[in-house]
Amino acid sequence: MFETVLIVFSVLTLAVLAALFFMLRNLPAKSATLLEQQHRAMLTDLHDGLNKQGDRLIAAQAAESERLRAAVGEELRATRDAVNALQAKQDALRSEMLTKTMEKLAEQGRADQELIQTSFRNATQHLATSIETLSKTVDGRLEQIGGKVNERLDEGFKKTNETFVSVMARLATIDEAQKKIDGLTTNVVSLQELLGDKRSRGAFGEVQLEGLVRNILSPQAYEMQYTLPNGTRADCVLKLPEPTGMVAVDSKFPLENYHRMFDAASPAERLVAEKQFKADIKKHVDDIASKYIIANVTSDGAVMFIPAEAVFAEIHAHHSDVVDYAMQRRVWIVSPTTLMAVLNTARAVMKDVETRKQVHIIKDELGKLGKEFGRFDERMKKLADHIRQAHEDAKDVQITSEKISKRFTSIERVELDAVAAHPPALD
Repeated sequence: MFETVLIVFSVLTLAVLAALFFMLRNLPAKSATLLEQQHRAMLTDLHDGLNKQGDRLIAAQAAESERLRAAVGEELRATRDAVNALQAKQDALRSEMLTKTMEKLAEQGRADQELIQTSFRNATQHLATSIETLSKTVDGRLEQIGGKVNERLDEGFKKTNETFVSVMARLATIDEAQKKIDGLTTNVVSLQELLGDKRSRGAFGEVQLEGLVRNILSPQAYEMQYTLPNGTRADCVLKLPEPTGMVAVDSKFPLENYHRMFDAASPAERLVAEKQFKADIKKHVDDIASKYIIANVTSDGAVMFIPAEAVFAEIHAHHSDVVDYAMQRRVWIVSPTTLMAVLNTARAVMKDVETRKQVHIIKDELGKLGKEFGRFDERMKKLADHIRQAHEDAKDVQITSEKISKRFTSIERVELDAVAAHPPALD
């Protein structure tokens, strides 16, 4: 306020000075001097008035400040008294609220304890019922599984016993064969002396051929000493499925000139023996091709069986022209080893043909087996669902039991504030 008054006086003073300055510029010099003197006197009076007015304003402001200070002090004392009274009322109210809260918490604790006891009894009863139901279900499933397992074990034991009996029978047969071999070993003569005669070599080849064929093929797939429509007799015929048909097998043993090749004293004698050996092989090939290949009766090829692996190796290693000649006449030269491969191939072909004939029966049996497996899979899924459900029920019961235990522990520790603020739910 004081600053406002000073500003107003300053503005008025400036206005008066401006008016006087304007008047002095328009008056003569004497008048100007006179006015200047009057103006200075007036300014002196005005300055004194302003000073006195300022002193009065300062005094008024000091009095007003003192009055305001006294009023504010009184208001502060009144406010302090009111705050103290309010604080006392708040303390009394807090004590009363705490007393009521403790009483409510005590009542809530008793109610919670009763609720926990009731829930615990219900959970115990539910758990007992669930365990009893689960035990019955598991016992039933275990009995079913035990029956199936016993059935499978019985079948497995039965098959194992059959296999063991079969193995024992085979071992007995092998023992008898070993005894016969031992007896033959003590009485056998030199192989060189036995094969020295051409007829003996033929018999040896036929016996070896028959042994190989009998060990690999079934009796319906071959016939020994078979007479063809042209009157010739083959050592063996293989009755293969169409389009191969019947294949004749004849045993040949060109051993004399073979020994002469290796026993020759000079290269010339060896060359002669080698030519004679080739001539013998070609003669056997021609005989087989002319006798045992009959159109619309046999296959378009025949087999020449050489009982000695060494002779067979000599032919294929050093006499490829003889092999080519035999192939041209559609005669296949085989040894005991290669004949076994041919016979195994023939057996596989015949087995495949028989399997194709019985494929509808196999399909029906596989269909029945598929249905049984489908039932087994469905029942196994049901059993897995029951076991999983039982596991989940047991897990839920365990969770509820842990929550109840934690609730009891919390109550025992008198954690009523935590219980009231966050009451746990019983699932």
